[in-house]
Amino acid sequence: AKTGEGIDDLMDKILLEADVLDLKAMQECSCRGIVIESRLDKGLGPVATVLVEQGIMKKSDIFVCGSQYSKVRDLLNDTGESVENAYPSDPVQVLGFKKVPIAGEKINIYKDERGAKKIADDRSRLEREAIHQMHSKITLDQISQEIKTGKVHELNILIKGDVDGSIEALSDSLMNISTDEVKVKIILKSVGMLSQNDVRLAAASKGIIICFNVSSSVMARKLARELGVEIKHYSIIYEVIEEIKLALEGLLTPDVIEESIGEAEVRELFKIPKIGVIAGCFINKGKVIRNSKLRLKRADETIYEGKLTSLKRFKDDATEVLEGYECGIGIDNFTKFEVKDMIEVYKLKEIKRKL
Repeated sequence: AKTGEGIDDLMDKILLEADVLDLKAMQECSCRGIVIESRLDKGLGPVATVLVEQGIMKKSDIFVCGSQYSKVRDLLNDTGESVENAYPSDPVQVLGFKKVPIAGEKINIYKDERGAKKIADDRSRLEREAIHQMHSKITLDQISQEIKTGKVHELNILIKGDVDGSIEALSDSLMNISTDEVKVKIILKSVGMLSQNDVRLAAASKGIIICFNVSSSVMARKLARELGVEIKHYSIIYEVIEEIKLALEGLLTPDVIEESIGEAEVRELFKIPKIGVIAGCFINKGKVIRNSKLRLKRADETIYEGKLTSLKRFKDDATEVLEGYECGIGIDNFTKFEVKDMIEVYKLKEIKRKL
């Protein structure tokens, strides 16, 4: 892409294929096209780059795109000049949208405004119903999956961007780093500046806001501070992915491993009034620490697991005793020591997991 290598060969093959297939489009029919990119322009408002598939698109045509209908206010060619008509295979920027359309949506031209309005209203109603079901309905499959994997941790994200293509690419990339245990949930993705309504939605969903190449209004930032919503601004897609990956790793349940601290051998037993039996021990390796976890073994068989509650060096209490020294050890709810018992002292260590 940077050097242009192979582009001429590619163009030759495309032209040859088009020649062989004899590709044609009708002009004398109702116009239809597809949105290949969209953005919110500061001066022009919502703008969509449309590829005309059939028919002729003209200024003032009534169109339906997704759940909105409007009139073509202006048509701009690839150099930004206004044109009267757009023919099949022409890429053209269409002005007149009420909101930024989604890339991939079809745009159809209608002669009757009443019919176009009815189609747009029906689609809008279906969209609202779909969104409601998506947020309120939990399927049995989902419940079963949650039972199998334990509680699923979700990171709710609201994405605002400059162009629809960037938002789609970012959304797909974030969804791909989800696992069975931690998931990214995109609660909203739209083109344009961050608004107060967006902040309220993020607050209600306990999510974070990602602004990709767009700014946020002063009122939106103020409201975000009041509601405790985090707004993150980015201009590079890889930075977003890395930070979200780190956030997801924070939601993962850490691995717990056992780390050995020391080992002591019981050599003598002492009966102390009001306390009970204390094991006189010699520290073979490492150290023993008061209130740490321990495992008592007899002939390589684990007899008891508990907590080291009492540790004495002669008559004084100690917090830890090092290798090569003698000490007295008392174990919570256990007094049946025998000479040559081995006491393993250990601790549980949490290790952060990676995606």
